[in-house]
Amino acid sequence: MTTPKGYMGKIMMVDLTTGAIETEKISPKVYQSFLSGMGLAAHILYHRIPAGADPLGQENILGFVSGLLTGTGSLFTGRWMVTGLSPLTGGWGEANCGGSFSPAIKRCGVDGIFFKGISEKPVYLCVDDQGARLETAEAVWGKDAVEAETALIEKHPNARVACIGQAGEKRSLISGVSTDKGRLAARSGLGAVMGSKNLKALVLAGKKRIRVHNREEMKRLSKICNKWVQFQPPFVPGWLTAPVGALMRILPFVATQDGLLYKIMLRKWGTVSMNQISVEMGDSPIKNWMGSSADWGFFKSFSSQPDRFTRQETEKFHCYSCPLGCGGICKTKGRFPETHKPEYETVLSFGGFIMNKDVDLIFYLNELLNRAGMDTISAGHAVAFAMECYEKGIITTGHTGGRALEWGDPDDIKFLVEAMVARDGIGDLLADGVKRAAESIGPEAEAIALHCAGQEPAMHDSRNDPGFALHYSVDPAPGRHTNGAGLYYEMYQLWKKVKGVPKMGPAYMKSSKYKKDIHHARVGKANSVYLNVMNGAGACLFGGFIGATRIRIFDWLNGATGWQFTPEDYMEIGANIQVLKQAFNIKQGLDPKTCRVPDRLLGRPVQTRGANKGRTVDVETMMKDYWELFGWDRETGRPTEETVNRIASIA
Repeated sequence: MTTPKGYMGKIMMVDLTTGAIETEKISPKVYQSFLSGMGLAAHILYHRIPAGADPLGQENILGFVSGLLTGTGSLFTGRWMVTGLSPLTGGWGEANCGGSFSPAIKRCGVDGIFFKGISEKPVYLCVDDQGARLETAEAVWGKDAVEAETALIEKHPNARVACIGQAGEKRSLISGVSTDKGRLAARSGLGAVMGSKNLKALVLAGKKRIRVHNREEMKRLSKICNKWVQFQPPFVPGWLTAPVGALMRILPFVATQDGLLYKIMLRKWGTVSMNQISVEMGDSPIKNWMGSSADWGFFKSFSSQPDRFTRQETEKFHCYSCPLGCGGICKTKGRFPETHKPEYETVLSFGGFIMNKDVDLIFYLNELLNRAGMDTISAGHAVAFAMECYEKGIITTGHTGGRALEWGDPDDIKFLVEAMVARDGIGDLLADGVKRAAESIGPEAEAIALHCAGQEPAMHDSRNDPGFALHYSVDPAPGRHTNGAGLYYEMYQLWKKVKGVPKMGPAYMKSSKYKKDIHHARVGKANSVYLNVMNGAGACLFGGFIGATRIRIFDWLNGATGWQFTPEDYMEIGANIQVLKQAFNIKQGLDPKTCRVPDRLLGRPVQTRGANKGRTVDVETMMKDYWELFGWDRETGRPTEETVNRIASIA
């Protein structure tokens, strides 16, 4: 067999019940059909997790995978992913993270590390020049993610660590996996799976070489990409972002977005650059999706204008192989001296979504939840759910230990989040997300619990961009903003690189987004397929936004592996991955139709004021069109048996 190039050609399988650790060779055909990263994980988990498995039981398999391009000299390709059967949705679970952990997986000589079974006592996996072994985690069990990572690195210098905090240990269904002292693979509740297996951490210090087919070509392509990244003209000050958003709200048309503009904003501020723009243009949901930009105007949202965050930034944070550096380390007041710069999703989840203007509280909650390893999007939803329930008399002081809950009250918000981390009182109810909480409270609460098959949607309003409604509803891991959107497709500019995908003109009327048109589903399919390619490569979504002719994922993949695939070949691979993930859900009994976003997110009832006034999204038609374009049953979303068998038989 020839030496693999780009990928390592192996996985590590750890049986936590027996303690056995084995390395398996994977056929090159598998990589050529599914890439590495998320695609490799889909191939492994589809075959090895039996139907009807308990997400928190012995049979679930938790995978940590790197990307095919990680460590090959390409840029924006340092993402790692956690995968498994999600305890939140009962279907395909995935979460994606940057930092420095992705190359550490490959330097252990494998593309992925998978865990099955349950350890009798808390352990962590250590891989170094002495090999792979399980060690006791008694000394770090109970510590938060930052404390645990610090302790493990003191014991294993030069290692990279991924671990869970208290939320994962306590099996909170909205918990994730942390690395680099607070960067979180947050979604799908996979921290709870890790906790259920008594697995505290992975500590990786391998030194294997990552081979590349054509290193000079990789350098050439990276040089082209970096030229665009370094293009950074002066941009408006933070206080002007709100008027920019207001202008975008008022105009009847939309200029097709070039992602280079967003790159400039990311480099200046990070993801918080969109805080006020999103509110004004209707992208940010307000008050548990009941409110609008009219309820959270300039003066209220000004507390989170982007300069507010960069003023507290003490240093930039770059993920592995990232020349942009949208992250940062910020000084904070009070209990924690510093924190990773809060991301847009966190700021909006604990800002207008719960009517909070206290930004110092957001800094505190950001660090508290990062350390606990709890998803800030789902946590924000849980707080909003509790406040609306209290406002409507569905929960009372009897549920809260005598405490009244008021929208935007910093003390009430702090009380709820701290209780969730501790799983204390009402916090225990909310720590498993809004679906489980509502099921415990009763039917009135279930009408307020906003989720997609159990996963809370992100801070992007589907009434502003119906593409979010589609992807929240049809992706095998529903409710996540990273799956796709109309705006994302504009920034990818795929039509400049891939034949047969929809082309975009320089501008379009806003009203066209709400008309029945197969174009929306075609854009959705291209979004899903391309994202699978990027996740197989380990590429960053924000890097992808720079545009397919500037960040040359397809060319990098050929340069790293020696393959001669066309962009259309890679898009076919992305479609294969989507089929396997959908088939995984069918196998586990998750009905695709049940993943549809709640009516409130579709403009039912319609909003009477604000940026999304009068807008209703026909997501049902888009879902059917999308499924049909994949060749699946239009009414049920099920791939044909023939299609699944053809793709699943690749080995």
